[in-house]
Amino acid sequence: MVSETDTSAIGNALVVLGAAGIVIPAFARFRLPPVIGFILVGLLVGPSGLGSLAGDYPWLEHVTIGSTEDIALFAEFGIIMLLFSIGLELSFRRLWQLRKLVFGVGAAELLLGGAILGGGLWLLGDLSTPAAFGLGIALALSSTALVLPMVGTKSAVGRASFSMLLFEDLAIVPIVFILGAVAPNPAGDNAELLVTTLWQGALVVGVLAVAGWFLLPRIFAQAARAKDPELFLAASLLVVIVAALATATVGLSPIVGALLAGLMIAETEYHGEVEAITAPFKGLALGVFLISVGMGLDLKSIAAQWPMLIAAVVGVILVKTVVTALLLRFSGARRGTAAEVGLLMASPSETTLIVLTAALTAGIIDPETASFWQLVTAIGLTITPLLARVGHDMARRIEMRSDDTPEEEPAAARTVIVGFGRVGRTVAELLREHGRSYIAVDANIDSVAVARRDGFPVRFADVARPGSLDKLGIESADAIVLTMDDPVQQLRMTKQLRKKFPDLPIISRARDADHAAALYQAGASDAVPETLESSLQLAEAVLIDLGVAMGPVIASIHDVRARMRHDIMTKGKLEQEPRIRKLRSIVRTPGGDAH
Repeated sequence: MVSETDTSAIGNALVVLGAAGIVIPAFARFRLPPVIGFILVGLLVGPSGLGSLAGDYPWLEHVTIGSTEDIALFAEFGIIMLLFSIGLELSFRRLWQLRKLVFGVGAAELLLGGAILGGGLWLLGDLSTPAAFGLGIALALSSTALVLPMVGTKSAVGRASFSMLLFEDLAIVPIVFILGAVAPNPAGDNAELLVTTLWQGALVVGVLAVAGWFLLPRIFAQAARAKDPELFLAASLLVVIVAALATATVGLSPIVGALLAGLMIAETEYHGEVEAITAPFKGLALGVFLISVGMGLDLKSIAAQWPMLIAAVVGVILVKTVVTALLLRFSGARRGTAAEVGLLMASPSETTLIVLTAALTAGIIDPETASFWQLVTAIGLTITPLLARVGHDMARRIEMRSDDTPEEEPAAARTVIVGFGRVGRTVAELLREHGRSYIAVDANIDSVAVARRDGFPVRFADVARPGSLDKLGIESADAIVLTMDDPVQQLRMTKQLRKKFPDLPIISRARDADHAAALYQAGASDAVPETLESSLQLAEAVLIDLGVAMGPVIASIHDVRARMRHDIMTKGKLEQEPRIRKLRSIVRTPGGDAH
């Protein structure tokens, strides 16, 4: 017979799985972050939503969740899996490279932000000094669970965010112990307990690192030999759980163990397979955490205190945005990056709730104060995706009109690159290396902002619009390179350019031989089929690795390229070689003279 507890657990699981099945596809259809959807589901099925009507309508008990405690364990597991996946994307080498950001900007952001927020609360309220600064530190924390999935760890924004979040996660244990030490009636020698926890934690981390170095490759090698995905998944989850339990046993946060587990696996050759096989668990468990955040929103309390809540949320966001952005600017970050990270990190965190609970347990703050700031935290977590969107747009505008964007070369004697994706960037890097001036254009404003942030002279321009090319100074250009991935637009532009500029070298990217032939017919000086060149490079690497001499390999590749060129010319019905071959013998000196 199924007990009432079992029925409730099954109902909660069905609610979570049903929410994931509805929210993720629906929000993806409208290109909205599922974060907001999960929070809204938590609000809908939580105690202040449909759950409040379960007494009058008993059938609602099967589609609602009674309290956040019912899914708290799954929510914590979601955060653990998130930190584990972040560790998989990193390595100990990358962490060492980020040490200045972690212990420099990260420490300054937490301490300075906490001091300003705590000082403001002490001046404006009737809180004691420990209570005010304890709240300040709690509110200065930012959400690892929400921020990193949105920005990753590889971009400039992601690296800065991860560095600060990592320091905050490491600082949680000392913060909790310090709150216990300054409690009105401390339960014991917290200073001694803190020291004990730190040395035991360091010992556990060291043991896990050494054990992982020797054992993980062997464990995953055995799982790989079995060719059983379930065994691989079981091994991955076992590593995560053991590492999280080991750090939690000595008083450290389990997310430290999860991050360490990810880092250890990232050093093995199996990290890609582990990342792929655990991804569904991370997404679903993170959804559970977000549902618990939505359940924490009490609509009645919000309605009763909305002016104070709005003022508190706005104040926290303003202080944290300004502090974070200024610290990043002082550390050398670009203006757009500093602004985006500042807004991204402006909301309180899920760990804020942990610190608030610790302060309440220690008697530093009263239940009413804790409840108010828990509401502020829940609201802040809910609007984090909106702040991320605003920050991204603001960064883009700042980068586009920033004074420290790269200056463009003079219009005379330069190459024009149309399209600045992967191919266009490579062309620009080689032109720069050989001292050739150029100007690039792209119709994607985000690509333009990133390129300018990286020091490339790139303009925003939609070349599909009539007259847009006339503003690029093509009449005095050395050549024009078409790198965009749009065959129809490439053909149209090639015809237009050849008609207006009969002697202009037009070099275009082509998808294949047929597309290259069409471009030659349209007037291109040279068209490079990307499939041909990648195939030749792959064949060259294979032959050399097999021990074939370099000379014959290069000769055979030249023969294949020549046959393909002849085939393209035949398909394009060309009577002579492309103009670019005749122009290659004409070399311009830096002063512009041809010889």
